[in-house]
Amino acid sequence: MQNIVIQNTIDSLSPFLFENTAIRGNTVELNNTYNQSLKYHNYPLILRVMIGELMAASALLSATLKMDGALILQIQGKGALKLLVVECSSNLEMRATATWDGDLDNGFFGDIKDADFKKLIGDGHCMITLNPTEGEAYQGIVPIEGDSIAAMLENYMLRSQQIDTKLYLECDGKKAAGMLLQKLPNQLEIDIDAWNRMTTLANTVTADELISLPAETLLTRLFAEEDVRLFEPRSTQFKCSCKRESVATMLRMLGQAEVDSVLAEQGKVEVNCDFCNKHYAFDAVDAAALFVSDPVIKTSNAQH
Repeated sequence: MQNIVIQNTIDSLSPFLFENTAIRGNTVELNNTYNQSLKYHNYPLILRVMIGELMAASALLSATLKMDGALILQIQGKGALKLLVVECSSNLEMRATATWDGDLDNGFFGDIKDADFKKLIGDGHCMITLNPTEGEAYQGIVPIEGDSIAAMLENYMLRSQQIDTKLYLECDGKKAAGMLLQKLPNQLEIDIDAWNRMTTLANTVTADELISLPAETLLTRLFAEEDVRLFEPRSTQFKCSCKRESVATMLRMLGQAEVDSVLAEQGKVEVNCDFCNKHYAFDAVDAAALFVSDPVIKTSNAQH
């Protein structure tokens, strides 16, 4: 194995490629990024695992896009899981949230390792949104296909994007990690057996290896006889993009009659961010300012 860049960054995404092939990849390790995203919520373990896997997937996929903006992965279900959302910016700033019904910690699954992906979601679908900083957003909606988050996204990439993709995702409720292999379309193939060979080798990865080994060690162990170039890692971090101005815009969309109704009943309008649990409050004066031209939105009254 050649062309390895030494790196020890904990929260990071590490791009790599196989020389003289049309195959590229990424590995990702999420520790603080993952835990910061979950610190304001008391999620059941099964949802912590799913959120971690989807966060790893969003980072891996976002890094393959030539876009300045955000990738949003959203699973909507009619089972115990109602909603799971992960947003990852092109700068690898991430946030996540989930909603569910019932007690998922006691008796829903006999063992976390035997968790039934489809049972948890029920009749659901996956929405993948590309939200560029400039230009229009693109959204794809697909049914849940596969028995895991990795299989679901692999099917989406093949059917909707015509790109062969393999995803390996792992989360133990404390840390999340993953690896992506992707075969670039419309590339001249020098090594025609490369995709089958690389995916066969990658399929030998264990959960423990994926979640505990740094990128260099992991790739060396899996692809010891291959010519792999590992690039400098990119840092990931938790960051919520919510702000008071965005909440004000949402309230304007609700309309003055609805806002006035809440004011009459509660004396103020209160909104909590689903991602970071930040609290925003609008009193009668604030609410009146929403519906006049050029409103001045106060920047205070936001707290965890």
